[in-house]
Order: sequence, then structure tokens, then C-alpha cells
Amino acid sequence: MNHVAELGTRRALRIALTCLIAPALWAQATAQAYPPQMDGAVVEVYKTIGEVKLNIYIFNPPGHAASAAKPAIVFFFGGGWRSGNPRQFEQQCRYLASRGMVAMTADYRVASRHNVKAVDCVRDAKSAIRWVRRNAARLGVDPRRIAAGGGSAGGHLAAATGTISDLDEPGEDLSISSRPNALVLFNPAVVLAPAEGRPSFRDPSEMRERAGIEPERISPFHHVSRGAPPAIIFHGKADTTVPYATVELFTKKMTGMGNRCELAGFDGEPHGFFNYGRGGNKAYRETLTKADEFLASLGYLKGPPTVR
Repeated sequence: MNHVAELGTRRALRIALTCLIAPALWAQATAQAYPPQMDGAVVEVYKTIGEVKLNIYIFNPPGHAASAAKPAIVFFFGGGWRSGNPRQFEQQCRYLASRGMVAMTADYRVASRHNVKAVDCVRDAKSAIRWVRRNAARLGVDPRRIAAGGGSAGGHLAAATGTISDLDEPGEDLSISSRPNALVLFNPAVVLAPAEGRPSFRDPSEMRERAGIEPERISPFHHVSRGAPPAIIFHGKADTTVPYATVELFTKKMTGMGNRCELAGFDGEPHGFFNYGRGGNKAYRETLTKADEFLASLGYLKGPPTVR
């Protein structure tokens, strides 16, 4: 990397932490009513911690039965671990359910509503995957085909469930795995601490405060190992919130470990470019079509995509 490029990357990394929690970036998600109402979704509580009950919103395929053992996906919304709304991935869920998956979007604790740190968000995400697997027979889900997805901070959570082996909620049954079988990531924050050969964050102590733990402990890049779930990443190359260079670094480490990791970069696109309702839904359709093809390659879906 030349000197000018390195300075640009360093500057982007310095502003990334601040931008991740900027409410304006997720105005569409945070402006919606909370807790959300989604017509046709089955709502269950997947976790109770103190007085907080966390919902998961389930979209079933047409005519779904418990005996079906369908593949499933659990989405986590973005918002910098501070805010956000499970409705962010409602339309992706509706589409994937129409294609035969049990598609879910999960709530989790965030700083603005529950005064928690990012490590607590990770614990909730792992609890959600574990809950689905524990209840797979009742939900009509194949416990060997559970994907995790999400955007930005939610993409971080999905990636964390696929790479981090600890940070489970105390008291949960660890004999039931919280690791998904595949990852579908939208502009995910996957490098949360200095990485070898790359610029450092300007203020690691700030990230430590937001994480509630040493940043490396919740940084997916730092926990990639052989046997990680196959992954696909959708990322705008003009993203100044989560720099494109970070997902390139993550992809290189994943593939270097022998894991499948596909990176779909989108020229000129900023953070959150994939969201439903943005830019006439062009990027929404493109990313969802590619996600469909990726899931089909794993045997989770059959036939060509039907995205409209």
C-alpha cells in the first residue's frame, strides 16, 4: 500500500467507530415503531434476561409444517450496537420464506434501550442461534442448516456467531451449538481491533469502552479459524463507515484458512446501500439475488432466484 492510500485507510478507520453509531445512518430502521409489528410473522421470545424479553420474528414458508425440517436464516439489524430495529430485514425474510426457508429477524439488546455493551449484543446473537437449534424440531427447521445474516453491527454479530467460540450467555446449555452453518453479511464490521500490517484505530480505548471488553475478543477477524462457516459478503466500495479494506482483509484470512468466503464489492456504493427502499431497490434486488444463489449452492434453496 502506498503512503497516500495508507493515510486514506487510516483516516477511514479513525472515523469508522463514530459513524457506526450515528443514528442518521439508520434513520429508516430507527424511525419505525418499537417493538415492531410485522404482518404474518410468528413472534416468540427467544431470551429473557432480567426484565427484558427478546423477540424473534419468524416468517414461515407457505404451508410450513413442523415435520418439514427446512433450512433457516436468522438476521440481525444494524445500528452500531446502539439502536436499530428488527424490521430492517423484514423484506429479505419475506422473500426467503417464499423460497422455502424459515426466515427470522431477531431483536437484541442495544445501548440506547438497554444500556448494554457490544459484548452483550454478541451474547444475545449467540443465544438466538442456539434457541433456533434447540427448538428446531418444533419450528420445522433443519438444525444442520441454520444461516446467520445481518448488516453493519448486525453483520458483525452474525460473523461473531460464526467465528467466536466463547462469550456465551452464562447458564445456557453449551452442548447446543450457537455457531451457524453459513453467513450472509451486509457491510459487516468484522475488524474491530488493530490487525497486523494495517493501521490502528485512533483510540482503541474508545472501542474498548463501547465493546465492554477488549476489542479483539469480539473482533471476528481475530477469531477466524479453519472450519468457519461458508460466507458471502456484500459491501460498498465507497463505504466510509466500515471501510472496504476491512472486508478484504477478512476475506483473505478466511480463504487463507481454507474457508469459503465470497466478497461481492459494489462500485461507488456507501454504507447501507442494500437496504429495502433505498435507491429504487436496485441494490436490494442485486444483493438478495446473489444471496439466493449462494444459499442455493449450499443446498438451502432450489431453483433460480425469483427476486422482483
